Amino acid sequence: MTEKTQIAFYGDDFTGSTDAMEALSSNGIETVLFTEIPDDARLKAFNNAAAVGLAGTSRSQTPEWMDRELPRIFAWLRSLRAPICHYKVCSTFDSSPAQGSIGRAIDIGLETFKQEAALLIVGVPQLGRYTMFGELFARFRGEVFRIDRHPVMSRHPSTPMHEADLRRHLAQQTRTSIGLVELPALLAGDGSMALRKALDEDHKIIMIDVADLLSLRCAGALIDANLGSAAPLIFGSSGVEYAYIETLRAGGNLAPAASSSPLLPQERIAVVSGSCSPTTEMQIRYASSHGFEPIEVDYAALATGAGSERAETAAFDTATAVLTSGRSPLLFTALGKPSIQPITDRRANDRVGRRLGALLNRLTAANGLKRVVVAGGDTSSHALSELHVGALTLRHPIAQSPGSPVCLAHRFDGSAPLELVLKGGQIGNEDFFVRIRDGRLD
Repeated sequence: MTEKTQIAFYGDDFTGSTDAMEALSSNGIETVLFTEIPDDARLKAFNNAAAVGLAGTSRSQTPEWMDRELPRIFAWLRSLRAPICHYKVCSTFDSSPAQGSIGRAIDIGLETFKQEAALLIVGVPQLGRYTMFGELFARFRGEVFRIDRHPVMSRHPSTPMHEADLRRHLAQQTRTSIGLVELPALLAGDGSMALRKALDEDHKIIMIDVADLLSLRCAGALIDANLGSAAPLIFGSSGVEYAYIETLRAGGNLAPAASSSPLLPQERIAVVSGSCSPTTEMQIRYASSHGFEPIEVDYAALATGAGSERAETAAFDTATAVLTSGRSPLLFTALGKPSIQPITDRRANDRVGRRLGALLNRLTAANGLKRVVVAGGDTSSHALSELHVGALTLRHPIAQSPGSPVCLAHRFDGSAPLELVLKGGQIGNEDFFVRIRDGRLD
């Protein structure tokens, strides 16, 4: 398998990992996404895959956790001997010196790969993310905001983005010097010259602006032309995958994607949500008037463990009654903002994700569910361990909301595969959950 692996990636959360998988698989590069480092037998089980990913949790972890865990993860990526190895981060770049430090990840990655410098691509036009002169902009409900003025990301409960200049933001997380290939130079055909200048100035991280499809193609060509000097390890959003795809397309080397079989409507599905996003709030409220039953789950009980068993039993019993009636339960811990102030202990928030995953696993087994949804990036990262999911492949992309596709979850405990959607907080229109239930993915 390693001999034909075109690209290998690690995603710092699960929703971001499925974003990268979707970009590749929907463009003809068959991809498998593992939830833990696979042994040889599990690798061989997906021998047809040309791209291999590993979904992780580093976005919600401390630098100390990264120091312990990331070296073996980077070593595994390196062992696959892929031409491109990608550390995948969220396209909103939200991170801090204390949590999800992208700078610390870069430092560890460069050391593990024995690599002098690394490229960084954050812009993803397909997802409404744009970088110009090193600053990040993101689309929200049809309008584009500089990230430090974004209605959601500037107020993120864990890692608010208060700085739009990503070089300044990253400089708080690493002492590694940061250069930039600016958009005008890239579009003028001077990208290679700008990259060489940055390397000559001894910058160890070189960010490449991406603001539209043309600059994405230029970034892909720049990666392809400079693999020897600044790769194989590359950092950034799924813009890395899309840039790679554009390089293959330009060279006539992109195979057509296999067509997905239609996604049949389901009478009932189950959703769990730990998301605090106003986008998810809007989706919960819409679903509540379209065949879903909202069920609030006590966040504090799940987070602290005090009364957790009672809260989970009550939620399970209520959700089971909803499923028996032919409706779909939607279990949530927040509507736009938590009903109480989030508990600052990161491990407590991790517990919430795991307990929601355990609830969803019980509901799936007891009610024979074939399709489920987990909403929230951090929630998804921790919920999947309770669903016993060992690997994901693309089941069907969702045209209106790229980045959160329907996946086929392969469970190595002998359970049947499950149709699963991991929805990032900012992803989707108000009818997202309804469309997933009804199989309307256009």
